[in-house]
Amino acid sequence: MTASPPICDYEGSDYQTSFWERGGRAYEDQAEAIALRRLLPARGNLLLELGAGAGRNTPRYTGYERIVLLDYSRTQLQQARARLGDSPRYVYVAADIYKLPFRDSLFDGATMIRTLHHMADAPQALRQVRRVLAPGAVFLLEFANKRNLKAILRYWLKKQAWNPFSLEPVEFVALNFDFHPQAIRQWLTELGFHLEKTLTVSHFRLGLLKRLLPASMLAALDGLFQPTGNFFQLTPSVFVRAKVQQKGIFSIPKNVLEWFRCPECATYPLQAHADHLLCPTCGRKWSAQNGIYDFREPLNGG
Repeated sequence: MTASPPICDYEGSDYQTSFWERGGRAYEDQAEAIALRRLLPARGNLLLELGAGAGRNTPRYTGYERIVLLDYSRTQLQQARARLGDSPRYVYVAADIYKLPFRDSLFDGATMIRTLHHMADAPQALRQVRRVLAPGAVFLLEFANKRNLKAILRYWLKKQAWNPFSLEPVEFVALNFDFHPQAIRQWLTELGFHLEKTLTVSHFRLGLLKRLLPASMLAALDGLFQPTGNFFQLTPSVFVRAKVQQKGIFSIPKNVLEWFRCPECATYPLQAHADHLLCPTCGRKWSAQNGIYDFREPLNGG
């Protein structure tokens, strides 16, 4: 197999419960919901949710007819499936974001929320996203902002070594990266995206404020300030709405099996069998069991 950058794997994690439900993140969750409502298209056909996790945001994508939940962790997808069910509207896929197992120009929408900060090679991941997006598709990207106000103050006070104004990503914890807004804009533009809107989120991510004020109040205040992201970005979280500039006609196959391609040799369509999908070119078998398509490692090696 072709080597990929290192993966941040949440396999076996109770991230949804420990971080979101019991971790005091109600304000951040509600603020992100406001941002998504502002950025999401009114309607769409097929959405790719990258880093879907346990499906925290999935119910918010109400305008899309079908949604593919993609995550590297099978555990997270099992939790999402338990939460959302086996509706034909949802398709669960375990895969490496650097080797997306989909045909070119398949999706008319994609989201990547709280996911890019785990990408050791963010430009390579974004190239894969661009490959599977159709002409005119909308891409909602959230990224951790290294040029946030706290980082700037710490740098000026000489309490942190890394420079928040430099363009390169900073890895502050293993496989946790902050990015400069200008670098994100440059990468997206080079890939053929047009940046339509930028929102700054989590203006009040301070423990004291979260203890003193209700989450709903903080989120409402956050919503008032989010549009300032079109002019400057000083918050720890930034949301971007980008659109594929390419024009053209595309169609989405009705049969889910026609969406996939072999992540190793790019062959499609794959051949369906009882518990796996077979690549007719390289012979690799990819698991298709218990409601989850698993493209992380082939069943027969290789």
